[in-house]
Amino acid sequence: MGTDGTGAYDAVDGRDLPGLVAAALRAARENGFPNSCRPEQGRLLQVLAGGARLRIGESGTGYGVGLAWLATGARPGTELVSVERAPERAAAAARLFSGLPRVRVLTADWTELYAHGPYDLLVLDGGGQAKGGGTADPERLLTPGGVLVVDDFTPSAHWPPLHEGRPDDARLHWLRHPALRAVDLPLAADLSAVVAVRKHQE
Repeated sequence: MGTDGTGAYDAVDGRDLPGLVAAALRAARENGFPNSCRPEQGRLLQVLAGGARLRIGESGTGYGVGLAWLATGARPGTELVSVERAPERAAAAARLFSGLPRVRVLTADWTELYAHGPYDLLVLDGGGQAKGGGTADPERLLTPGGVLVVDDFTPSAHWPPLHEGRPDDARLHWLRHPALRAVDLPLAADLSAVVAVRKHQE
């Protein structure tokens, strides 16, 4: 999810949004939830979801905007598992996706993702230490060749990338992870995401 991500859709023509994304966005707005997946991020997730063969995972469901982008891009039969710690948000998102049996929303901490993986595509967003603390283990959570997306960074023209004038250790954790090949991908002037692929064993 992104800071004021819900508000970012004010500049987007609703006719350009998939119906499921528009429905999740309405739920976020009705509940005053600002931290939805931004449109730039959503379009990236929609594209990447099409490459997943069996299973997609996500932490930090919110009201389901990012999950809706993933679901609209996923191949038929691909399973999607998303976890949300806040019971009211998880319940609202579960209702939204109730007509799609391949999509499950669980009220749980991010660590619940371990029980349902490994994933062809994993989006770490929200969920406490999975993202910022670097405690999520991509070798357990991803299939070989699986894709990891860690979002809500700010583009940096420096190396190492900086956050508040100091090296961005959270981002560097993923960019330097020995099990991953990673890139910091700018999505907007104020938004980037780390996109990484788990290496095949050599």
